[in-house]
Amino acid sequence: MGHIRLGNLPRTRKWQQVVALIEGGAGTAQIATATTTAAEQGFKLAAEDKGLVETVWLLTQLPLAARNDNFGQALRNAGLDVSDTPGLMEVVGAFSDAIDRKLANNGGRTDLGEMAQMAASETMSKIIGSRIQNLFGTTSDDIKNAFSKLATNKQFSMFAREFFARLTNKCLDYFVSKAVSQHVGEGKRFRTLAQQSEFTRALGIHSREASKIVEEFSGGWFSKTNWENEGISRKDAAGFTHVAMKKIVSELKEGAPTNG
Repeated sequence: MGHIRLGNLPRTRKWQQVVALIEGGAGTAQIATATTTAAEQGFKLAAEDKGLVETVWLLTQLPLAARNDNFGQALRNAGLDVSDTPGLMEVVGAFSDAIDRKLANNGGRTDLGEMAQMAASETMSKIIGSRIQNLFGTTSDDIKNAFSKLATNKQFSMFAREFFARLTNKCLDYFVSKAVSQHVGEGKRFRTLAQQSEFTRALGIHSREASKIVEEFSGGWFSKTNWENEGISRKDAAGFTHVAMKKIVSELKEGAPTNG
């Protein structure tokens, strides 16, 4: 893994409070809130991570490229080394490679950048993969059409939420797993690995609930920015990422809603 940009928590007083909550059997939401409070500065710095910003920017380029008549060339213009008729796995692989090349000249990879890359790959595989299931085989046009549909307000909002939900979960788990692993066994918080897995699953649900705030504004931002600026720049993506992370931190600290 790369440099730790989210912070080194275990020695801080706030982190000890998180550990105490885990030991005491507190609920997932309470632990997530305490973790966010302890790691708040790290979460704020996350919005400045070059790997995260590059990932978000490339995610915005995919629907725009799919609206182009020449999908393959449009992807190459965005930095993805793909063929003229790329499949989904080719796009996903080229996406990660493009970020690696970019970061090689900009300070290298970070833990957060790697988590963002994984979240993006998982998001594309889930969202696009679920839309191209075809008994008669999938063509590059199917891939293009699936990505193209993400350019609407509603669909980009859903796409962005899925990504930030996965990223948020990875960030929380990055910290919480350090403590949780020490509390598995007879007489401890998690008596079995199955109980630990259930907690991990609940943390994922909580992250998704907190990410609903991103869904509420991301589609409008995408359409407005693309229209007014005739495209979306890395600077635009950095500003969007900053706002998204700030809103998610606020949601986690207050306690995510139970619906959505």
